[in-house]
Amino acid sequence: MYYAEPIARLIEELTKLPGIGPKTAQRLAFHLLHMDKQTVNRIAASIIEARDKVRYCSVCCNLTDQDPCSVCSNEARDHSSICVVQEPRDVVAMEKTREYKGLYHVLHGALNPMEGIGIEDIRVRELMARLGDGKVKEVILCTNPNTEGETTAMYIARYIKPLGVKVTRIARGLPMGGDLEYADEVTLAKAFEGRREI
Repeated sequence: MYYAEPIARLIEELTKLPGIGPKTAQRLAFHLLHMDKQTVNRIAASIIEARDKVRYCSVCCNLTDQDPCSVCSNEARDHSSICVVQEPRDVVAMEKTREYKGLYHVLHGALNPMEGIGIEDIRVRELMARLGDGKVKEVILCTNPNTEGETTAMYIARYIKPLGVKVTRIARGLPMGGDLEYADEVTLAKAFEGRREI
């Protein structure tokens, strides 16, 4: 054992966080040990508070501290459209654009048979329940542009279309400031496919 037991335990717990390997966990542990006690207590208290108070919105399945969440309960938003995203952080990304004024639905994942993630493991059933009253006119699929995201989008679209609800997919293509020569063929093809008149 190279460290005192409390330090070793702290490093071990930090490695359970995504993207944190042993070296990073070690750096974080020693950084925490050098911080003043009040700051460390505030960090620990905020982790406990977030874990205790944050839950899923009963409408959109986003993370929230109130139910329904502030988006779902906002009457000024467009309740005729739902933007479907994979993760709660995707809602934040969409909100930062200040372009979308409708509602959201968070799937909490994407279909991935290789990892055993099927339709019952993501929040599709809850989405379908929201479409039953006929108020929603458009569902915008904003899943990630990878194999899992595309599969999920196609699956959801197949279930929604018979309901008479318009199903759209966000455009994909080149990022702002990107050069054509560095784009892969699929991205270029999608950008060309999604072209529009100016």
